[in-house]
Amino acid sequence: MIYPHNSLHKLGFDDIKTSIKNLCMSEMGRGMVDKIQFMSQYDQINKFLRQTSEFKNIIENDQPLPIQSFYDIKRLAEKAKLEGAFLNEEEVFQIYVSLQTVFAVIRYFEERNGLYPNLEALFEHLPIEKDIIRHIEAVIDPKGKMKPNASRLLADITTAIAKAEQEALRKIDQIYKNAQTNNWVADGSLTVRDGRICIPILAENKRKVKGFVHDESASGQTVYIEPEEVFTLNNKIRDLEFEKRREVVRILTELTNQLRPYVPIIFSYHSFLTKLDFVRAKALFAIQTDAEMPVLMKEARLKLINAKHPLLLLSHKESGKSVVPLNVHLDEKVRILLVSGPNAGGKSVAMKTVGLLQIMTQAGLLIPADAESEVGIFKQLFADIGDDQSIESDLSTYSAHLSKMKYFTEHTSAKTLILIDEFGTGTDPLFGGPIAEAVLEQLNQKRCFGMITTHYSNLKLFANSAEGLENASMIFDNEKLQPMYMLEMGKPGSSYAFEIAQKIGLSKHLIDLAKSKISVQQRKIDTLLVDLERDKKDVFDAKLALDKQQRKYQSLLEENEKLKAFYDENKRNLIREAKTEAQQIIKDANKLVENTIAGIKESKADKTTTQELRANLNTALKANEIKPQAPTKQQQKEVEDIEVGDWVKMPDSENLVQVLEIAKDNLIVAFGELRSVVKKKKVVKVSNKSVPKAVKRFGTSGYTESSASFSAEIDVRGKRGEDALGEIERYFDRAVMFGFPSFKVIHGKGDGILRKLIRNYLKAYPQVAKMEDEHVDRGGDGITYVYLS
Repeated sequence: MIYPHNSLHKLGFDDIKTSIKNLCMSEMGRGMVDKIQFMSQYDQINKFLRQTSEFKNIIENDQPLPIQSFYDIKRLAEKAKLEGAFLNEEEVFQIYVSLQTVFAVIRYFEERNGLYPNLEALFEHLPIEKDIIRHIEAVIDPKGKMKPNASRLLADITTAIAKAEQEALRKIDQIYKNAQTNNWVADGSLTVRDGRICIPILAENKRKVKGFVHDESASGQTVYIEPEEVFTLNNKIRDLEFEKRREVVRILTELTNQLRPYVPIIFSYHSFLTKLDFVRAKALFAIQTDAEMPVLMKEARLKLINAKHPLLLLSHKESGKSVVPLNVHLDEKVRILLVSGPNAGGKSVAMKTVGLLQIMTQAGLLIPADAESEVGIFKQLFADIGDDQSIESDLSTYSAHLSKMKYFTEHTSAKTLILIDEFGTGTDPLFGGPIAEAVLEQLNQKRCFGMITTHYSNLKLFANSAEGLENASMIFDNEKLQPMYMLEMGKPGSSYAFEIAQKIGLSKHLIDLAKSKISVQQRKIDTLLVDLERDKKDVFDAKLALDKQQRKYQSLLEENEKLKAFYDENKRNLIREAKTEAQQIIKDANKLVENTIAGIKESKADKTTTQELRANLNTALKANEIKPQAPTKQQQKEVEDIEVGDWVKMPDSENLVQVLEIAKDNLIVAFGELRSVVKKKKVVKVSNKSVPKAVKRFGTSGYTESSASFSAEIDVRGKRGEDALGEIERYFDRAVMFGFPSFKVIHGKGDGILRKLIRNYLKAYPQVAKMEDEHVDRGGDGITYVYLS
């Protein structure tokens, strides 16, 4: 319930509805926008919010809905329902294109079954009557005109008219040329008068051409004659056209009779189109206002995060300005918020933002606030905004306010949201303040929720001590003397009356005189509020600086973590390389020692020879001249002898893999389902006998294809999107492995959904250089050519 009824207008909800109506495609949708109302049933509100949120998601993230036309087919169905009535060609065509839209949209959601459950509920249990389409297509062409062969008689009449027109044109052209030869014709060519083709003849020659005079020129020097020979043919054409018109009416009457049994289902289609247009407009408005779906709560409470007034947001977007976000919460601890501060500081806008967003949510509209915002459900919304003085009721401004306060105190409950602007104004502050305080106390006892703006100090003091009430203020820069339009809860604000007066240039003498006329206590309160505001701003600035330092520290910390991880990885790599090098050095050293021992033995421990060998050994070890030995001729020969099907040992591991293909100096090898490319010179060939049977079974499983048998095209027509992408993924890996420069994907045309899905998927691969349609003669956009880099 909204009280008073003009509160929606004062809060700007009528302007919201106007904006949404402008986004509708049909009068039916606009009519539905007019019916938007404040609701209090959780399930209903939740359904409308989720429908709008899902449609917004479609617009932003999915392929566009196949919406072509919205017509008022309910009106046409009402006409078709009458016995003896018939729909004309245009009306039948409107039903046809509307039903095509209905069926295309239903097919769209069926392809995305379960993704948009709340939108799918719009056409739940709605049958698809293709017979309606077939009946219409038998009579009406794709441009909305009657088909010449809609009936055998119509086809005969159409043919007869065409022949008669050709004969008439031939006759009149013959007579016209004869008249030209005899110089009977006036300036000009054949013309049409009263729907008849006539020859312009000079008045003095009019009796030389037999026929019917249809008109004459303004000067009387030219007459327009329909030749006698053509007159009979034109009459025949006219009769045939009358006959054709009767046949068209007969066909349309018969078609309307065929459609009459489907009138109830056409009504259902009309309802679906109306709702679809309505939800679409709400989603577009949500996108315009950066709106999100808040967390909907069953209990009465409110928590808005970074909320913005939608109308102010749209206005500022046009002018390039930004809107300061609002953060506010109302719950069991803080039920009523008393907002104070200077004039033009944003108090009323903040209060109206809260009220408007609450109404929008309970009307099923998304709101311009963070998705983490929480909005509860109120049974009533009472608002006292602006001047409601009434000449008819003999009410002054203050009397009108008091009348509302009377209603508020009598009908308020714990499920009521109250909005009051400039509480207590309109009368002597000496009496208006206490009355406002008494009303506020009564409202608080009713445990209602609300947001109230005021300048009265007694109300600020009362809110400071009363349970359930809390002061709030609009932050004001008291150095620059300008509002910052930011709401801060917890402290009252000063009106800054003297400071603003000083800024606009009021003389110091007048300001001092005014200060002397207020009480000492009031002056102390106001001074205290100004000092608090100044301290608050200092704390706020310090908080911003601290946040900035914390962000900088966090950034440095993250960078340090990344560097640490990088250095740790480098350390591990260096240790691993050092160990490998050390192992190689040890192997070479051992070999050198063995060679030395062998040399000593061969020399039979000759002293001189032994000393030389030992000296060489020590020199080599000290100088670290030990280097890995070059591959032997036998090893080189084994590498050169590697063939497809051989088994080799991978570098830096003991894994055995099988060679699938040889490409110059590279080998394509398989380890189970895994494929890899390695340099030929880095592997070691092993004998087939030394490979365990288990390794052979594992290593050769699942691979039977070679580049010779690989086809450069894949056909995924008729497959679901997920299945098609799975096949393309496997095919793409093989195409890259075999080094194919290009391949083509045959996906068919249809609605283009599969084509777009496949192309978006392939764009993610860096190996894809470009994609393009096949030539029109060979399939066009039903085939995608993929070029690999």
